[in-house]
Amino acid sequence: MLKQTYKSLQEAKPGIRIREAANILGVSELELLETSLGQSVTRLSGDWKELLRSLAPLGKVMALTRNEYAVHERKGIYQNVSFIGEGQMGIAVNPDIDLRFFMDQWAYGYAVAVPKGNRVLKGFQFFDGHGRAVHKIYLTPSSDEMAFEQLLRAYRAPDQDSTIKPLPSPVKEKALADELGFAEKAAFQKDWLGLEDTHDFFPMLRKHAVSRLQALHHAPVGMAIEVGTTAVRAAMLQAAEREVPVMVFVNSPGCIQIHTGEVKRLVDMGNWFNIMDPDFNLHLNLEGVAQSWIVRKPTNDGIVTALELFDAAGSLIAYFFGARKPGKPELGAWREILGSLRPLSELVTNG
Repeated sequence: MLKQTYKSLQEAKPGIRIREAANILGVSELELLETSLGQSVTRLSGDWKELLRSLAPLGKVMALTRNEYAVHERKGIYQNVSFIGEGQMGIAVNPDIDLRFFMDQWAYGYAVAVPKGNRVLKGFQFFDGHGRAVHKIYLTPSSDEMAFEQLLRAYRAPDQDSTIKPLPSPVKEKALADELGFAEKAAFQKDWLGLEDTHDFFPMLRKHAVSRLQALHHAPVGMAIEVGTTAVRAAMLQAAEREVPVMVFVNSPGCIQIHTGEVKRLVDMGNWFNIMDPDFNLHLNLEGVAQSWIVRKPTNDGIVTALELFDAAGSLIAYFFGARKPGKPELGAWREILGSLRPLSELVTNG
């Protein structure tokens, strides 16, 4: 039934992407992918951590991580993958493929062979328990297809017939705290001003039981400034023009993907703002950006400044830093770029 409905939708809307089709049909992306089992899709099973550690022989691939409003695509060699002990947190640290893994969210995996133009696009796709894509890896023309086929055979699931029924879509969580009392807010702001590393920020949010977005509303004076929802476009245009290297982060339920480097080719396509460089693409739906904030965090290396984008539900879409290494201060040019963005209060007042 679903297979035929999906086919009819594809015929009515040629070129429709599977995520968009899933939204239209009210099902998960995983459920639509499973309609092609035995044809262009092979279900996988096994240790996903071990599979990720086995991808280097593929050569140059394209790693893709996305959420509802941002798609991050980065080409490179998938190597230097490691995990913290027997835990569920992992990293891949390379100049090109730079990832953070949260493996407790990785429930299902597939190998795919999707027709695209005059070639077949092969790769691996991984989903959480709700059927949402957490990470995808695609071969490029220079990838080793024999290495891909070996991995496919090694991880091919015995069961290719039964249908997986993912969990219902999660309900958006309510914020942990609506307001902070006077004493609570003072303690929170003191901890913020006492930060020594950007990685201490999330533990601080947990300690005070506030969401990331709520934290910005309660931030110490000058440490979080709301700007216009299209500020990211202005910031990236300046970064490209001034050749300022940046860091671009996009997260899914189970992965954070990072690009570090200069951005060059910027393209507007309807609501989508795109970075279209040879080895890095970002597709950002500006219509989904409800709030944008300049966020300043103290560290032992000085203030580190980010531009953070949120959707209407308060979920993080993407965030941007100036390129920097631990132990090095923030790029002055990046700080200047964000300093040039007009606060939302001025935009509302002055138009």
